[in-house]
Amino acid sequence: METRRRSILKAVIWNLMGLSVMAIVGFVVTGSFATGGSMAVANTLIGLTMYVVYERFWARIQWGRHV
Repeated sequence: METRRRSILKAVIWNLMGLSVMAIVGFVVTGSFATGGSMAVANTLIGLTMYVVYERFWARIQWGRHV
């Protein structure tokens, strides 16, 4: 099982990459850095929270693991 710190660091790095992509997509779609950035930040906060919960949930499940 991985540590909580590792799960959080993985989630933060993944979400920083997603934030960058979402900001670019938001700008292209809306033509506004402010609107695109706001969309990206909201998406990242929701995604980060869901990713950490998902990872911690699966860390507790033994199914499919070889010990």
